[in-house]
Amino acid sequence: MTFQVAVLGAGIGVQHISGLLQLTDRFQVRTVCDLNKELAEAQANRTGAKFSTSISEVLRDPEIDIVDICLPPRLHVPIAMDALAAGKHVVVEKPLAGSVADADRLCEAERKAEGKIFPVFQYRYGRAFRQLQALKDAGLLGAPRVASLETHWNRKADYYATPWRGTLAHELGGAVLSHAIHIHDLISTQFGRAANVSALLNTSINAIETEDCAAIAMRMETGALVTSSVTLGAADDTSRLKMVFQHATAESKQEPYAPGEANWTFTARDADRQNEIDNVVRATSQCREGFAGYFEAIADHLDGRPSPVVNLSDGLAAVELAAAIYLADRTGERVVLPLDRSLPICRGWGDLSHATVSS
Repeated sequence: MTFQVAVLGAGIGVQHISGLLQLTDRFQVRTVCDLNKELAEAQANRTGAKFSTSISEVLRDPEIDIVDICLPPRLHVPIAMDALAAGKHVVVEKPLAGSVADADRLCEAERKAEGKIFPVFQYRYGRAFRQLQALKDAGLLGAPRVASLETHWNRKADYYATPWRGTLAHELGGAVLSHAIHIHDLISTQFGRAANVSALLNTSINAIETEDCAAIAMRMETGALVTSSVTLGAADDTSRLKMVFQHATAESKQEPYAPGEANWTFTARDADRQNEIDNVVRATSQCREGFAGYFEAIADHLDGRPSPVVNLSDGLAAVELAAAIYLADRTGERVVLPLDRSLPICRGWGDLSHATVSS
């Protein structure tokens, strides 16, 4: 089936469109919507689509199968709810929501709707993760033991010149929710979801409301241990994952926005088994990467095929982990997951202005 897509937002939506254009047998971009008419028209011209400045007009179009929400974070939940109510499938850029309660609302709405919600975690789709899965299937990794993560990016005042960025009312959170959310999702796919978390957060780089530095420690449900170092004050943009398994260690390069699309290093603990690992890595088939891989998985899922699709429970887990990190920083205690829904943090993380920019 060829699915008709409306892309709402011509910022990050430009990258979504580029992915969709690699899958023209599976998707057709029918409408591009943005309040900036010129931006909407320019992206519509890339695809032969219509352009619009009205979300309500888009939602009324009976020909649209999928609404792709690439809007500022505060709009994600209300527009997703409206799209579900209109009978559409929904793609939602990160973060899925600004509270566990809102993420739970989306889960409940999806249960009652015809459409499905697909949170955006396009970093999952890359050759390195295909190779990791092949090594796992071959029994060459063993149990996860320890991992270190780095999200070391550079965000200066010009980045925060966009009015909604760095604000709790509009961005909903800072480096934990909007930047490191991708690498935390990646480790959950390899090491299992977090069982408990400790964290220290700071706002040290820019004069904003939200956190821009973090030091996080997690015990995963597999028993493995993970540390995550996050800053928006690095000299450049790099991301790195180093994962130690029982029988091998996997280490990424430093690509910030597509870590799985590079050639990783896979090293056997027993040097006599290195050839086995190298042979599996070489034999792993190519795959679509980034947004193309993400949308291909959605198409396969909707067509009833086996698919490594990102589902709504993945998005909920990412929001719940962010809430646990905020709570751990605020209380100085280790926080257990899943969260007790009676905790106030589940309704929102409120005032995060716990630290000031250093002089």
